Amino acid sequence: MSFFSKFKNVLLILISTLLYFAFAYFLERTEFSKLLFLWFSLFGCFYLLLKTNQISFQNLVGISILFRLIFLFSIPNLSQDFYRFIWDGRMILQGFNPYVSLPETFIQQGLSPIFEASELYIGMGELNGSHYTNYPPLNQLCFLIAALFSSKSIFGSVIVLRLIIIFADIGILYFGKKLLQNLNHPVKNIFWYILNPFIIIELTGNLHFESVMLFFLIWALYNLQQQRWKFAAILIACSVSIKLIPLLFLPLFYQWFVKKTINTAQIEVSISFKEKTLAFLKNHVPSFTSLSKLAAFYLIILSTTLLFFLPFYSSELLSNYTRSVGLWFKTFEYNASFYYLFREIGYLFRGYNEIAIIGKITPILTILFLLIITFFRKNKSEIQLITALLFGLCFYYFTATTVHPWYLATPIILSVFTKYKFPIIWSFVIILSYQAYSNNPWEENLWFVAIEYITVFSLLIYEIKRVTVKNLIN
Repeated sequence: MSFFSKFKNVLLILISTLLYFAFAYFLERTEFSKLLFLWFSLFGCFYLLLKTNQISFQNLVGISILFRLIFLFSIPNLSQDFYRFIWDGRMILQGFNPYVSLPETFIQQGLSPIFEASELYIGMGELNGSHYTNYPPLNQLCFLIAALFSSKSIFGSVIVLRLIIIFADIGILYFGKKLLQNLNHPVKNIFWYILNPFIIIELTGNLHFESVMLFFLIWALYNLQQQRWKFAAILIACSVSIKLIPLLFLPLFYQWFVKKTINTAQIEVSISFKEKTLAFLKNHVPSFTSLSKLAAFYLIILSTTLLFFLPFYSSELLSNYTRSVGLWFKTFEYNASFYYLFREIGYLFRGYNEIAIIGKITPILTILFLLIITFFRKNKSEIQLITALLFGLCFYYFTATTVHPWYLATPIILSVFTKYKFPIIWSFVIILSYQAYSNNPWEENLWFVAIEYITVFSLLIYEIKRVTVKNLIN
């Protein structure tokens, strides 16, 4: 046995540790070539570590936590959103409502309502500082916790926020493993998320709170599987109150509650049209009990979410919040796929950008797609439901005007429980979108965007065909 074969895993862990350290402390977002080298090298090590059978589950858990702790004392280098997180948390601590105040208003008036106000405003940037916050209430609670522990140090606040995210990932690991066991899937599949360099860098490294949102979502799916649907509804409300994305999933729970087994034999032996009609209705029309459960499920989610917003209630809350959320549909453009094609068509026929129109159409397309897979696709089993969640969300991202890299955390964790792995490849190639930040001023190179999405769609089509053929054979 060669030296490399004997100590391969040790070398892979050591190399990954050094690469993560370099990523955390010696990389600027504008250094695109260096970013690509570190990213591709880390994914290579990740794949080799995951494919080996010589590392136990417990050791992989320890390695995953080790890689996250490397980032503990670093300042995020691929995103500046954390400055706004700290601002919002300190504003709440001082008694201000972050949903009705603008950072730029205080700065322009020469006021410092919180410690390090100028530094935080400069860090978040004028664009972020000129809009009302769009972070839901439980996310604001995380920001407040950082302010409680470190109200006068940006560095200290970063450490607190990062620890919250790390603990959330540990929670995902715990409930994700249980869910995989109940689905009779290999528990090692959870490391496609936990050990993924994308997840470690974008969430732990850059302080994006998708991990906290996903902790509540995976916990909810586990409880739903255990038939504890009321508690699952509360957990989904918690997930929504971190990030709004799980609201897209609500229609897809319809079949989970309204399960009807089609008795085709009964229909076939029916003689008259009336009997056939009655048999069809009996096997397709949901019962009052199941509809009542579904209504109660939705009611718990929505009422709990509203309850979380209650402490921040004001007459301006709704208008300010919806205005900030609406910006993502009508103003911002980044790393889009079909939207860029629609935009080019608009240029050809109208001569200018059509984002104001397209931004209104794409949400409607998403709603229609969600309704189609809600009523015309089987979503009765846990795996079918999670697969529907995966495709519903990915359709939204494929038509969105803005797809920031950290958005992919949700498709990645959902794919862990399905037969589809295209989100894993997407997490590998989405780094190409960061090429835009190597330009001054910021500018996207659409060739890089094209390479990213051609890769993703090619694998998606291949996997759909493979799964379809496999289902036909079985």
